[in-house]
Amino acid sequence: MAAHSLKSMTGYAQARVEQDGWALRISLRSVNHRFLDLHLRLPDGFEPFEPRIRQTVRDTIRRGHVDVTLHYEPAGPAAVHVNHEVAAAYLRAAEDLRKQFFMKAEPDLAAILRLPGVIGSSALPSDEAAEALGRRINTCLEEALGKLEEMRRSEGRHLAEEMTARLLAITQHTTRIAELAESVRPAYARRLETRLRDLMGAVPVDAGRVAQEAAMLAERGDICEEVSRLHSHVQQFERHLAGSGEAGKKLDFLLQEMQREANTMLSKTPGVEADGLAITDLALEVKSQIEKLREQAQNIE
Repeated sequence: MAAHSLKSMTGYAQARVEQDGWALRISLRSVNHRFLDLHLRLPDGFEPFEPRIRQTVRDTIRRGHVDVTLHYEPAGPAAVHVNHEVAAAYLRAAEDLRKQFFMKAEPDLAAILRLPGVIGSSALPSDEAAEALGRRINTCLEEALGKLEEMRRSEGRHLAEEMTARLLAITQHTTRIAELAESVRPAYARRLETRLRDLMGAVPVDAGRVAQEAAMLAERGDICEEVSRLHSHVQQFERHLAGSGEAGKKLDFLLQEMQREANTMLSKTPGVEADGLAITDLALEVKSQIEKLREQAQNIE
């Protein structure tokens, strides 16, 4: 079985574009999340581009925590300038504090330059160039999104391969459980007869009555429906792995149902004799595989 469209929610990508003495770099990082949780980090002055960036990301990604970081790097002699008014305000505040608390230390110029708003860029686009820059941002973002999607699909293929192997193990264990369940039926009669003899001592035991009670116990302990539903859930799971669209939530629901069937099998299986104990061990292994599948499905979009 091959999964062509399954996507992981984990990935990283970046793209860069340069033009007219400035460079633009967009970095994308995504991890798993129940829905689309989008966080943007933009340079000062780039807020007008935020709605367009958000919409472009939403058009591509459906689920996941996504960090979008835009770096704008102007070049040339006018690339960096000092906002003298902001710097002067910081220096006055530092001088007032120094006098108030009788401090001898002089303000650290390098520290002042690192304060918000002191260092700015004189190469930020003018209003006339804003639309052209917006197109460049969109081009750069789409390139980064394309790389991110490629990585997420690659991770999705690896996840699908691992999950397929676990599904095969569940199928094999469940098939073996069904085979053992048939051999467990006589154990009900033997266990019931043993208990009756312990209780009644030398009083004769009605074989017909024992058989009737054993049949009732076997019916209550029958796991054929659970085995059948578990096989059906596995098949549906495989179809979603091979299908397209958002599969994560559907897989999570199926895993809940699969876990329920495994729990029911455990509760119905008598922990007596070798076959009953073997069924218990296999059902526990099925539960373990389902739990590992759940961890992996948390990362599927």
